[in-house]
Amino acid sequence: MKKTLLFITVCLIVLNASAQSSKQIFESPKMRESIKTHKTVAILPFIVSITYKKPPKGFDYAANKEQELKLGKSIQSSMYTYLLRKGSDYTVDFQDVEKTNVLLKKYKLADSLDSHTKDEVAKLLGVDAVIYGSYAQESTKSEAGAIVTTALFGFGGKTGDGSIIMQIANGSDGETIWRYTKRMNESLCTSTDDVIEKQMRKISRNFPYTK
Repeated sequence: MKKTLLFITVCLIVLNASAQSSKQIFESPKMRESIKTHKTVAILPFIVSITYKKPPKGFDYAANKEQELKLGKSIQSSMYTYLLRKGSDYTVDFQDVEKTNVLLKKYKLADSLDSHTKDEVAKLLGVDAVIYGSYAQESTKSEAGAIVTTALFGFGGKTGDGSIIMQIANGSDGETIWRYTKRMNESLCTSTDDVIEKQMRKISRNFPYTK
């Protein structure tokens, strides 16, 4: 009986945490007119921040930074895969991310995107708009702890809190014409494909390029 009550309590806590996740969408007054001229859109690597409420033993700053860069490209790739798969649902084409990253490297922008305006980037990439964003993750529970939770209760334990921001900048003037912000709870084994799949499903009706 006690185990049953504990299981129900944990379920309610998880459900309540999920319900409290907030979503915000901003649309510029210029958005509708701007997207009419868009034919090709590039997806930039996301800026990622991975922090720990309590840094793990032997924390390596350089390795963490490398992981942030790797995750940023992984999110970029996952978003491209999703949009490509649903291509017939959209009014624009999306530039292959491999081409995007080659051009960013060619023009020495790969490590300095935050030092250039979005219209500068769009011009060099040869696109009409760019999708860019950030992802922040703070780990509040060890992976080992999450595995124990999974073993006891049959579902993945929450390992941290995260937030994702997706934005679209108009290529002609660099202005942000659309912005999506979402706070979420991270659980064990959540992949970038899962994160993007869930977020794109949530915003499908509000995504500017949806037919």
